[in-house]
Amino acid sequence: QVQLVESGGGLVQPGGSLKLSCVVSGIDFSRLFVAWYREAPGKQREFVAIITDDGTTNYANSAKGRFAISRDNAKNTVYLQMNILKPEDTAVYKCHTRNIWGQGTQVTVSS
Repeated sequence: QVQLVESGGGLVQPGGSLKLSCVVSGIDFSRLFVAWYREAPGKQREFVAIITDDGTTNYANSAKGRFAISRDNAKNTVYLQMNILKPEDTAVYKCHTRNIWGQGTQVTVSS
């Protein structure tokens, strides 16, 4: 059974940083493309970033220059380093691969 488990969310002030983790189990992680999405109240689910099996990355315009996605194949984990956070980054962040979603981790940016 494939599972994705996110962690690392929390409350942070504007301008702060957080690092999210997504641990993947039940599948050959090294071959996966893994993406981060976010869901904010009243808004459609939004793509944030993706990393391919060879480490190639791509970002939404809202994330470019502030967020960085990375992976550690030895730990079956994908990370999302988020810097210079803004209130509009507040959302539930979920990782996604092969039509499977994690439960998400809440990120709240507020003073």
